[in-house]
Amino acid sequence: MAYWLLKTEPGTYSFDDLVREGETRWDGVHNPTALGHIRRMRPGDTCVIYHSGDVRAAVGLATVTTEPYPDPEGGDPKLAVVDVRAGQRLDPPVPLAALKTDPLFAASPLLRIPRLSVVPLTEAQYQAIVARGRASG
Repeated sequence: MAYWLLKTEPGTYSFDDLVREGETRWDGVHNPTALGHIRRMRPGDTCVIYHSGDVRAAVGLATVTTEPYPDPEGGDPKLAVVDVRAGQRLDPPVPLAALKTDPLFAASPLLRIPRLSVVPLTEAQYQAIVARGRASG
């Protein structure tokens, strides 16, 4: 199992939207590096949903439910998507500022490539986020 951080602008699509829908196609990714990460995702992988923009915090968890597949609405065969199912909310949310002070994240693309919308996490990084956010129903 792998761990991922998926960024989304909450005004466009929020964790609450994912919870309300239960499951969704994770699309809208165009960066080649981020698309490469999506192509490596597998069912059962765990995701941290991160609100970008003004929020800048990890807010919830999700699980990948499908193999990567071509985006049926993307208009470009290079665009890949996966489906994700809502998991637990992180309460409190884990702000980016807290992760910046954690040595576990020093070399993470989350901090080194801040515009990257799909970021791989190590198990230790994932566990650190969950511990700070006390995942709840």
